[in-house]
Amino acid sequence: MNKTLRLKNFPISFYSVILGLVGFTINLQKAKEIFKFPIEVSSFFLFSSLFIFLIITLFYFLKAIKFPEEIKKEINHPIKINFFPTFSISLLLFSIAFLPLNSIVSYWFWLSGTILHLFFTLTIVSIWIRHEKFKIKNMNPAWFIPAMGNILIPISGTSYFSVDVSWFFFSIGLFFGTILLVIFFYRVFFYEPLPEKLLPTLFILIAVPAVSFISYFKLNGSSLDNFSKILYYFSFFLTLLIFFNFKMFSQLKYYLSSWAYSFPLAALNIANALFYHVSQASFFKYLFLILTLFLTFLILFLSYKTLDAITKKIICVEEE
Repeated sequence: MNKTLRLKNFPISFYSVILGLVGFTINLQKAKEIFKFPIEVSSFFLFSSLFIFLIITLFYFLKAIKFPEEIKKEINHPIKINFFPTFSISLLLFSIAFLPLNSIVSYWFWLSGTILHLFFTLTIVSIWIRHEKFKIKNMNPAWFIPAMGNILIPISGTSYFSVDVSWFFFSIGLFFGTILLVIFFYRVFFYEPLPEKLLPTLFILIAVPAVSFISYFKLNGSSLDNFSKILYYFSFFLTLLIFFNFKMFSQLKYYLSSWAYSFPLAALNIANALFYHVSQASFFKYLFLILTLFLTFLILFLSYKTLDAITKKIICVEEE
């Protein structure tokens, strides 16, 4: 397969790799705080993730120049359109990861990510309202991505602007996330199962309440109340539900969508770290350690499978 054809099929969903890598980086930052690791590993992952982000952006920019019609197809696709905000979410995650290192760099990542994500949210919700072709069977967890990005904004946003700005975005994300959750469970209860390729995106269900907990924790002055506990324990239940169906996921072959395993688990584990900081309960400390070890293996495995797929030219291909 020639390089031009592979560029034509370069998917916007490639940014999901960045979500997993930066989420894991933030997880490592929390691990250093809790366990006082003497070796700085998170910075290596942070700058490696930034390099990969720039490479992906370069390829997608070249695709936009050479194949603008393919970009339009992705925008008009009921599933692929929801992956465009992974670009702005990547910027927001870099803002969170850089916050303890360089507040100026973090600020510009946050500002650009926030403005861009608001644009994506308005655009996508407008398309949802005006569309004439979307069906209930098209609904899948990727639809949560635009809502989740809004919930991420307050995590570093509370350090830069009025708290009301953060509440504005948190409200958008939480409201639409709740609506989409009801629609999604209606879809899976009464319609055909998700296609195999989209099954890994079920993990995104974990991310919405987990990220909501982290964001609300920041908005609530880094303290726990009953609502924050509801958000955390619901994400914990969804994790148990998904791992209860481990056999189904263990039988899946690798897809680019397999990166959906990583960020939601990283978000849950960051929530574990915050819960531990306040409660000092050993359970959350050891749960954090177990999930950190699991995430390390998962990130290495997904990285290997992705590089292997690129080498074997089984991604960036024409879809059937």
